[in-house]
Amino acid sequence: MLSCMPAGAKAGLVLLHGRGGSARDILSLLDHAALPQVAAIAPEAPGHSWWPTSFLAPTAQMAPFVAAGMQSVAKAVASLRDSGLTSGQIWLAGFSQGACLALECFARQQDWGQGGLAGVFGFSGGLVGTVDHGTASPELMGHRDKTFAYPALTGKVWISVHERDPHIPLKRARDSASALKNAGATVQMQVYPGAGHSVMHEDIAALRSALNL
Repeated sequence: MLSCMPAGAKAGLVLLHGRGGSARDILSLLDHAALPQVAAIAPEAPGHSWWPTSFLAPTAQMAPFVAAGMQSVAKAVASLRDSGLTSGQIWLAGFSQGACLALECFARQQDWGQGGLAGVFGFSGGLVGTVDHGTASPELMGHRDKTFAYPALTGKVWISVHERDPHIPLKRARDSASALKNAGATVQMQVYPGAGHSVMHEDIAALRSALNL
């Protein structure tokens, strides 16, 4: 787990890397977004992967990996709170696997404290979901759909995805945005044309706009 903790920070950020990435890689987003006064912590997944499968895998298969990832995020949030930040000043953000984990952690609302977290950025990601249902669908790369059963939420959500993402089906990203909006969050979804799987300039701009207090 790496961190950047400037004195007098007015916002906090937990950054989650994608498969094959690292804490150092994802922490560099702070420089790209020009956020020198944001306190950030980047946990690192064992073996540089939060889970060994697609996030679309059956719920029972995903459960232990999601639970372990959520523990890492909870520790990072606790560290930011110990530094003097409130839950309402702390954001989650991630790319790919890290985006899926960030969105799921935000949706499940662990013991973040009164009022919940400020929000979450899911760059090329979608919710993992809570219960399997339906039949396998080509729109979900041959996986079943999921139910999204989450508590009432507040805060802001940014979800981005390409029209043709090799890892994140557009349907799952859209269903995730709808689920979070229905739970009470303020959701903005950005769909990029064509094929791709990366953090885009618009993602960085959204991050800078939200945390450049």
